[in-house]
Amino acid sequence: MKILIIGGTGHIGSYLVPRLVSGGHDVTVVARNPSPRYTDPRLGWPLVNWIIADRTAEERDGIWQARMAALEADAVIDLICYTVEQNRTMIEAFAGRIQHFIHCGTIWSYGPPSRVPYRESDVRRPLKEYGIQKAAIEAELIERYRMDGFPATIIHPGHISGRKWLPIDPQGTRNGVDVYRKLARGEVVHLPQFGRETLHHVHADDLAQLFESALVNRAASLGEAFSGVAHFAMSLVGCCEFVAHLFGREPNLVFAPHDEMAQMLGDAWPTTQDHIIHSPCCSIEKAERLLGYRPRYTTEQIYVECLEYLLETGELTI
Repeated sequence: MKILIIGGTGHIGSYLVPRLVSGGHDVTVVARNPSPRYTDPRLGWPLVNWIIADRTAEERDGIWQARMAALEADAVIDLICYTVEQNRTMIEAFAGRIQHFIHCGTIWSYGPPSRVPYRESDVRRPLKEYGIQKAAIEAELIERYRMDGFPATIIHPGHISGRKWLPIDPQGTRNGVDVYRKLARGEVVHLPQFGRETLHHVHADDLAQLFESALVNRAASLGEAFSGVAHFAMSLVGCCEFVAHLFGREPNLVFAPHDEMAQMLGDAWPTTQDHIIHSPCCSIEKAERLLGYRPRYTTEQIYVECLEYLLETGELTI
């Protein structure tokens, strides 16, 4: 199969491209830089066909759609589409010419769940522009599939993580290694309120597995949306307990109201606030049943892999 991947060198593409190449597919990647950020470029990547292009610049200059319309592919995977307008350009470029179109969404398109685990059929209540745009893209793709047969699938990742890409940390931020150092040393870690809000991670390789499974199980995935997350979500407290226990300690947790957390975290607070407002917890039953999705990594294993990398590289010292 000839597969075109838009933005194939980032978190997901770094793992997805080698999978597809190993599966015998003819893979073309459109990216600004012809090298993966998170996997070894010597493994699988020499067989990739490269198109070096800056999507944002070409969309601004009005040449992106012509580039897409000139490409031939059986399947297209768009990993870097963030607005309805961007997606409509892709639909117009590929309608009637491809067998499968897979859009990378986000669980932020769901909004805060009213019941958990959140299922793909539940009502969408996105809170911010990123999630609002992604929810609108999903709705339009599904409508185009039902009305015109446009062969769309949507995959909504959770908090993407990997060996070289730190997960959302136990404090709900991406604030470097500070919180891991404090947990390892038994120092105080502040959490908002009672720390019962949840995070729902996914390893990038498990997400790559889900994209690949959607391609392989095309008939089951067409016109559908799937959550790409680990088996279960974890609370902030649970994440802190696990990381501290890895270093033989109990977490030294202090709970604080949001205004105090905002003062303590400074520029990192909006990230924590975003995660605790959403407090995601998603079901993967649909992906398991229809696509055979079997994530290899739990949230705990994600933390172990990332901490091993931080310790090996010396970024985390305790």
